[in-house]
Parts: sequence; structure tokens; C-alpha cells
Amino acid sequence: MTTQARKQKTAQARTEHRYLNAQGAEVKTRDEAFAQPLEVSAEALQASAKLELHNGQVTFAIEVKYNPNTYPHVVTGGQITSGICGAPWDITGGSIGDQLRLDAKRSGQGSCANTITIVGEYQTPPAYRGTYGFEGATSSFKHTTRYEC
Repeated sequence: MTTQARKQKTAQARTEHRYLNAQGAEVKTRDEAFAQPLEVSAEALQASAKLELHNGQVTFAIEVKYNPNTYPHVVTGGQITSGICGAPWDITGGSIGDQLRLDAKRSGQGSCANTITIVGEYQTPPAYRGTYGFEGATSSFKHTTRYEC
């Protein structure tokens, strides 16, 4: 191949770019490929995890909704569905990372406390060891909270 043919082939290869956007679809220009999407689906902003809090003979079933695009993951909602008086309890906030924090308020019937706060520290196998309490306290009861598969 001559030097001129190599230069033409190289120049041709440089001009034939394929651009893909974040969704994997082919677009015509580089600007379109890097353009921010106009809408973000709810699925992209929220994931869920099932947890079980164990405290001796008591087991709380917990479903947490969180933003997977943050770390520590910001808790966006969920419920404690059983194991605690006045269930269900609506999870109002918190975070999941090296540390666990869940804040919830009672939405069920009963004469129990109105709020609960669960805190814990990550351990292996995947679980959190910590404490929880009612009405603003965080250290009344010990627990181990593990991920449900």
C-alpha cells in the first residue's frame, strides 16, 4: 500500500464515527451522544431492598426504597410491615451505606410509640449490627439487621 493510500484510508477512518447515546441508541452527532436525557425514569431513581431486623425473639420485616445513584444510599421510603406493634410503619428517611439509619413513623393502629429510629454499622456477611429506639432515642434495644435474598 502506498503512503498516499494509507493517508486516505486513515483520513476516511477518522471521519466515519459512530456515536451512541447513554441508552445505547445510535445518534448522528457527538453533541447528541452527550446530551442529557430530558426525563429520568422512576426506576432509575429508586431501588428496593428487603431487610430483617432481629432482636432476640422479635423480627421486623422491612422493605426499604432508596436512591441507588447516591452513596451512602439515600432512603426515599418503604415500610416496616411486621414484628413491631402498630405495624405498618412508614419509613420517612435515612441512609444505607457503611452505616444504616432508618427513621419511621407509625401508620398502623395501636398505643405504641409514634416514631422509631434504627441505626447500625455494616458487618460481614451483609448485615448491620446496632441499636434502635422510640420517640427520638436510638440506643434502647440492640439488633442485627440482615439483607433478605
